[in-house]
Amino acid sequence: MKHGKKYNASVKKFDQKKIYSVNDAVAIVKESATAKFSEAVDVAVRLGVDPKKADQAVRGTVALPHGIGKQVRVLVMTKPPKDADAKAAGADYVGLEEYVEKIKGGWADIDVIIATPDVMVEVGKLGKVLGPRGLMPNPKSGTVTVDVAKAVKEVKAGKIEFRVDKAGILHATVGKANFDKEKLADNVNAFLNTVVKLKPSTAKGQYIKSIYVSSTMGPSVQIDRTVVQS
Repeated sequence: MKHGKKYNASVKKFDQKKIYSVNDAVAIVKESATAKFSEAVDVAVRLGVDPKKADQAVRGTVALPHGIGKQVRVLVMTKPPKDADAKAAGADYVGLEEYVEKIKGGWADIDVIIATPDVMVEVGKLGKVLGPRGLMPNPKSGTVTVDVAKAVKEVKAGKIEFRVDKAGILHATVGKANFDKEKLADNVNAFLNTVVKLKPSTAKGQYIKSIYVSSTMGPSVQIDRTVVQS
């Protein structure tokens, strides 16, 4: 793969074969983020699990202490009186039938969907549309709940959801390159500590194989996996 001059210049500023601490890694990522826009900072964790086995399909949520630096657009699918709670909590869109039809028609201006249990029959019919986009509400991620106000506030404050892919890798956006180094490190550590706590009891051998952090346009930097796993 061919890279641009800025990328190649960034690669030369650090040792790609070296494994870094979280603080040092995010410092390198910040220095490597030279795009004109504010690049996202992403973490990729390769796990020693078999995602094909239901009890090893690692998934979870974490409330990042400093958010992700992005305005999250939230749709709450519910009926009265919960719709009033959702609006008061700051949901961007609230309703049911109207949004079922809009989603069927291709509407996609949302980042998270929260639903109350009583409307999941209707929402479930949108599975083929929402599933591939990672938007299907799920009790395990806290997006199917009767306490819609709490769910909205948590998502707006920086709560993210993650799930291991078919290759056994977790991907998550943990902030922006223009965050302070300390805030980025806090977010990375919060994410990694949550991943460690979610280790399946049936997983054998090394759980965390490798950890990399990178910005949208910059090179990836390897983090020492031993800092989060004994």
